[in-house]
Order: sequence, then C-alpha cells, then structure tokens
Amino acid sequence: MRILHTSDWHLGRSFHREGMLGHQAAYVDHLLEVVERERVDLVAVAGDVYDRALPHVDAVRLADETLARLAASRAQVVLTSGNHDSAQRLGFSSRLIDAAGVFIRTDAATVGTPVVLSDEHGDVAVYGIPYLDPDSVREPWQLPARSHEAALDEAMRRVRADRATRTKGTRSVVLAHAFVAGAQPSESERDISVGGVSIVPTSTFTGVDYVALGHLHGRHQLTDAVRYSGSPLAYSFSEADQVKGSWLVELGPEGLSDAEFVAAPVPRALARLRGTVDELLTDRSLKRHEHSWVHATLTDAVRPLQAMERLRARFPHTLVIAFEPAGQGASAVPVARTQGRSDHAIALDFVAELRGAPASEAESALLQAATEACCADDPDLDVLVSAGTTEGLW
Repeated sequence: MRILHTSDWHLGRSFHREGMLGHQAAYVDHLLEVVERERVDLVAVAGDVYDRALPHVDAVRLADETLARLAASRAQVVLTSGNHDSAQRLGFSSRLIDAAGVFIRTDAATVGTPVVLSDEHGDVAVYGIPYLDPDSVREPWQLPARSHEAALDEAMRRVRADRATRTKGTRSVVLAHAFVAGAQPSESERDISVGGVSIVPTSTFTGVDYVALGHLHGRHQLTDAVRYSGSPLAYSFSEADQVKGSWLVELGPEGLSDAEFVAAPVPRALARLRGTVDELLTDRSLKRHEHSWVHATLTDAVRPLQAMERLRARFPHTLVIAFEPAGQGASAVPVARTQGRSDHAIALDFVAELRGAPASEAESALLQAATEACCADDPDLDVLVSAGTTEGLW
C-alpha cells in the first residue's frame, strides 16, 4: 500500500497579509499529480486543514474542491482535525462522505475505530486521532493528568485494544496532531501547551507500522516509522530554508518498507537579507531574490528614510524590515524623561531614539502642530477638573 502523508494545509491563511489561497490551490494540483503519478492508495491528512475554526468561504470552497477531486482519484483519504480546525464543522456529514472514500475523523470518541483498507498483503487499519484538547477529554476519559501525553496515551490504549481484536498480520497506521519530542517547531505554529506541558514522547506510538504526524511545519523523521510531513508551504520566515512537501510511504507485508520525501512546488521563495539599504540595492548576488518574499534586516547606523519604498523598488515583495545598526549591541529600554518637559520635546526625543538621528526642521514643525492639536486647552475641561467633576467624561 502506498500512502501519501501530508498535513497543515492551513487553507485561508495569509502570509504577512499576503493572500496564499492561489498558492494553496497550486499545491492541491501538485498533490493530485503525485497521487496519479506515484499510484497512491491512501492520502493521510494529519490535521489543520483550515487555518481557523471559522474559515473564509473561499477556503471552504477550496477544501470542498480538493476533497471532491481526491474522491474522484485512485486514492482513498483519511483526514483528521487539528488545533486550528473546528472539529464539529470539519466533521459535518462525515458519515455520508465516508461513502465517497473520504474518511473525516474529528470525534475523540472514535479514535479506537479504524478505517480498514486492504491490499494484496491483507488489511491495513488506519486510526485517525484528531487534535485532543486535554481539558475536553480529561473528565470523560478519566485522565490521570492534564496533559497532551495523558490524552494521547489513552487514545493509543484504545487503538491497541482494537488492534488486539484484528487478524494476525493486520498492519496499522496512526494519524495524530501533536508536538512529539525530538522535533523542532517553527514560528508559525500555534502554541498548544497546557500548563507548560505540550510535548508527547515518541514512545507513545511504539508498535505502530507508520505514524503520520501533523502540527509542526517542518518535516521531521523522529524514527523510521514516526514522521512529520510539515506544511506544504512556508508560513513564516523561520521556514525559509525548509524543503516543503509530503512523505510517500510504502507498506509491505511486514509493515513499513520504504519512505521518500516528495518536494512540493515553491510558488514564491522566501529570503532573509541583511545589510545597509545601499548594499541591498546594489549587491548583484541578490538578483535571485528579486521575486522572493523578503525579510530585510538593515544595518545602517542611522535608520534610513523611506526604507520600505526604496527596497521595494528592487524587491517588490519585501514584507518585513528590521533594524539592527552595525556595531551596536542590544540596548537597554530607553527611559522617558518627561518631568517638566513639553510634549513636543518628548516627541522629538522619541524620533531621535527610534531613528538614531534627530528630526528635521520640517518634521519638528509637524510634530509641534500635532502635539498642539492633541493637547489644546479646553476651558470646559479645566473647569471640570478644578471642580473635581470629571467622572463619566471619558
């Protein structure tokens, strides 16, 4: 049996306010191409189909189109909910959709009931474990602790209890959405810690032929049988150097026999650049990044004016600018000197602190006009303050 393991689509997500739906649709096209080219029997989607519990209508439309295309393909699908999904909304009509060969598993109560598929070597029991919020399952499952480890231990106990009833030689696949020890998070995952406890040991999944994990956005191989596919697209600049894609897994008669990573297309690369504005605008070696999404760290001694506009003249997809003047270490938080000083003087100090150079005469005049407009004396207010009757004014 050939399995394509994918996760963390986050349909509807934006990247620094840039829409990603077109890029996500391109990944779906790639996914269907891999299914046909590699003769995939099962597509395993390990959670976070959507980016939020109430997805935008366009994200729902893309998900609907994706599942319809997969249902019409040669592969069957087992899909679980992640911590970004609404389990109830994603699981709506799942019992009807099962008939199409798309098995959506979002109910914690059914973790011990597998989707049973078969190939020339016998049965494969596929257990879909949705994201388990420890607070939601602690009481009904009588968990000994409030942690993700306790929740997944109980889920796996139920999986093993079902496996014990299966015929000898039945292979097993588990989908789970969790933070498993040994993997490195990115900046784009939502924290799922409960009381500081979020990590689940790899040993929780001992004895399973293949574990398809979701939640972390980088690919990881924790053991031969326990892997993260990562997200199909980069969702933070911390993922700039990651290769995105899916695991193509083959189960033989004795379990896992092969796994290879299938890289996904990169609609727009990410680049983290560092230097002065002039260096970034003139360095010929940076030409390859002119169509990338760019995070620029500027090292100018004085914060340059109109830095974003200047950078976008060469790198039109610059999204983030950071300032780290060369030769300056981390400075202490500045202490505002306000006693006996005018608002205008305080504003000028702020500009000088932020930029590393004083405001120009024109900027100073603009700040003067702004502070006077904001702080003009109100005779009625003065009377109320002196009388001590300002209650309810704001």
